[in-house]
Amino acid sequence: MYPVVNAILYLLCQGCTWRALPGDLPPWSTVYGYFRRWGKDRTWVQVHDKLYQWVRVGASREPSPWEVAFDSQSVETPTMICTDVGFDPGKQIHGRKRFITVDLLGLVLRVLVTCASVPEPAGAKRLPSGRFIR
Repeated sequence: MYPVVNAILYLLCQGCTWRALPGDLPPWSTVYGYFRRWGKDRTWVQVHDKLYQWVRVGASREPSPWEVAFDSQSVETPTMICTDVGFDPGKQIHGRKRFITVDLLGLVLRVLVTCASVPEPAGAKRLPSGRFIR
């Protein structure tokens, strides 16, 4: 499993395509299969949450935050992107909108990407609320 995780980290750091993984790492199809499976069964969320708790405890805080900050940002998408694209009339942007929640240490809790036409109250309702980490 260690070589698979190394391959995923290599891909994220280098920004290369799956098929461009070096030969000393596992085959790209194997690495991609694990990456997709861990995304579908929420393994990545569990890893994030555990690391998040460790960082908070290391900063002499409770493992779960009591207060969070919420914000959104509309970003333009290239013309060739056609899925999940909308128009944000408030910012006059045709593209996507990123919703993000962070704790008071500035650590990211959750991110949601939608079409830009989703209003802030609706996006806030789709993000987890209350206690984020169980």
